[in-house]
Amino acid sequence: MRIRRTRAGHQAASAPAAATAGAPAAAEAARPRRAVRRLRGWGGVSAMAAACAVTAAAVLLPLARTSPGTAHRNAVQEPATMAAAPFAPADTCQDPEASLAPSGMDGPTIERIRKAGKLVAGVDQNSFKWGYRNPDGHLDGFDIDLVKAIAKDILGREDAVIYRAIPTSQRIPALQEGRVDVVVRTMTINCKRLEDVAFSTAYFEAGQQVLAPKGSHITGYDASLQGRRICTAAGSTAEAALKAKSYGAAAVSVPNQLDCLVRLQLGEVDGIITDNALAAGQAAQDPSVQLVGAPFTREFYGVAMNKDASDLVRRVNKVLENYRAGGEQSPWAVSYRKHFENVLPGQAQPPAPKYRNG
Repeated sequence: MRIRRTRAGHQAASAPAAATAGAPAAAEAARPRRAVRRLRGWGGVSAMAAACAVTAAAVLLPLARTSPGTAHRNAVQEPATMAAAPFAPADTCQDPEASLAPSGMDGPTIERIRKAGKLVAGVDQNSFKWGYRNPDGHLDGFDIDLVKAIAKDILGREDAVIYRAIPTSQRIPALQEGRVDVVVRTMTINCKRLEDVAFSTAYFEAGQQVLAPKGSHITGYDASLQGRRICTAAGSTAEAALKAKSYGAAAVSVPNQLDCLVRLQLGEVDGIITDNALAAGQAAQDPSVQLVGAPFTREFYGVAMNKDASDLVRRVNKVLENYRAGGEQSPWAVSYRKHFENVLPGQAQPPAPKYRNG
């Protein structure tokens, strides 16, 4: 990522030009001034993006490195966009959140992970409060806490993890190709994805919502998007929703959610559609943006795994049973208070698990 200086002397990340079809001329003319103003007011998103990229290269193992029990694979090139699934009511299967019954029994996948001595987890490192880098360089967040609980249950140590940062659109390929054992990355359970991967029971409930600058004329997922440049992450349910019903918006697709926030800071897009749980973390990073309108979907996050790893699915569901247990003192509640109490009020308990026969 190149670094350039604005006329005011502030550093800003240089991003590819966003799609501008249909954008109002006034918005185009105001773009440079708006970008400088936002960078003055916050000044950290672009720097954070660059810092995350440098840290990832030094600390996280590359996604294409060989996973335990898999053959060497070539380096991953620019991620391809996953085929968009219809948005809510999206699902044609019954009870997509219903997973396999929990079990503490070992199986071939568990034995392979134990033999390797590490759980290989696909995570985010750019989503504040979910998976991100602390100032001391360590990964932190709600999803990271859950990864640690899974590793402790299977391997006896919460630090027995190889973290691999993956973009949104690479979550499914990473599992199918054996580059990771689990993906814990704010991944919505839906029928389309169940064709390719297996999911645990739900561990968090969210909904798609619009994030826009304070003072914007955008009022939500509605006609106020007409002519606006709206950013989504490639392969996300937000991207699918915008494709299904755009309200006249010009869609801009990027690999990761943080890229959307950077572009919003630079004035290259007018708004973002993403899970409100992710957007709350972005709003906590930048007080000049806010969630607008109401959530227009109801979605549940699950731990994703390979479809053939039924023993691991059952084991993760067992971990989640214990993770939810204990009410306000449960590990789930402790992690929620740590990360979300001040930025995402109103969800003080996890969704109830659903199981299917078999």
